[in-house]
Amino acid sequence: MNYKYLILLVLAVFSTKMQAQNIPLYVGTYTNEDAEGVYQLQFNTETGTLSQQKLAIKIDNPSFIEYSPDRKYLYSTNPTGEGFVSSYTVNEDGSLTLLTRVRSYGKLPCHIALNEAGNKAVVSNYLGGTVSIYSINKDGSLDDASQVFDQNSEKAKSHAHSAQFYKDDLFVADLGRNSVFQYELKKGEYKLETDAIVKTKDNPGPRHFTMTKDGEFMYIINELGSSVTSVKRNNSKFKEIDFDSTLAEDYKGKNASADIHLSKDEKFLYATNRGENAVAVFKRNLKKGTIEKIQNISVHGDWPRNFTIDPTGKFLIVANRRSNNLAVFKINQSTGELTFLQDHKTPTPVCLLF
Repeated sequence: MNYKYLILLVLAVFSTKMQAQNIPLYVGTYTNEDAEGVYQLQFNTETGTLSQQKLAIKIDNPSFIEYSPDRKYLYSTNPTGEGFVSSYTVNEDGSLTLLTRVRSYGKLPCHIALNEAGNKAVVSNYLGGTVSIYSINKDGSLDDASQVFDQNSEKAKSHAHSAQFYKDDLFVADLGRNSVFQYELKKGEYKLETDAIVKTKDNPGPRHFTMTKDGEFMYIINELGSSVTSVKRNNSKFKEIDFDSTLAEDYKGKNASADIHLSKDEKFLYATNRGENAVAVFKRNLKKGTIEKIQNISVHGDWPRNFTIDPTGKFLIVANRRSNNLAVFKINQSTGELTFLQDHKTPTPVCLLF
């Protein structure tokens, strides 16, 4: 037997298997430090290892990024100057090619989301308090904004921080006005039919939110109040059902909560704390929708912004902006608790996208 040949064959098979387990992870960044644009890494869905980091496209401040439903195109906010939104073609080698770049109609665009059909995008502008709607063409390009909502009122200055489509509805979290608003699709345009569906108490600053797949429950992370507001939807009515701190009981320092996501099976809820520099883990009551905090774990870095859960649901990855690293955690499928595995150096990471 030719043992040398056998060893080479085993290594080749192992290498092919490991390569097959790799999936792309894109990283949106701020480019005012060492970052140059959007980066792409390979993530191994068996080991949780990040590798093969490369610059996918050189562009200014692609701070928040999102895919089209077919993953052929990618979109970003660009909080530069008066504010822009960009669309890109995703090439076979993982690189990106700029398609269109249009105004965001508000300074500091900080969040972008697409509808399920992939023909509409919504952008939240933190400064100016506007929310802009865009039509997306079949070639992935963006038209100029078709609707721009000014969320400022006579009593309060708006800081629109995130927006998401759910079927024919559009929900907007407004940190400045301490509210979540619902726009309804009427004759091809989105309209604000009612006052805020949720008015959070004591100025907590709603930032991001996540919803269950059936739309029955919404979980809002409050940046200023370091808390989660849990909301139940019953037809057209919304009711707060729970309110929980994201911080460990013994933490007394300053904090600004950032991002929030449900686990793939919706049994657990995760939230990031900037200041405490931790991920808060909550267990959900699947029937009532209420939550109970079960863990606060260090992010092994500084100032965790966006985080994501990989498509297998086995790993959670955090973008630590100030320490320039991505932290990878293993998710216990039974308890939802996190275990730190490793980190990977990446310049000024802000947003992660599988």
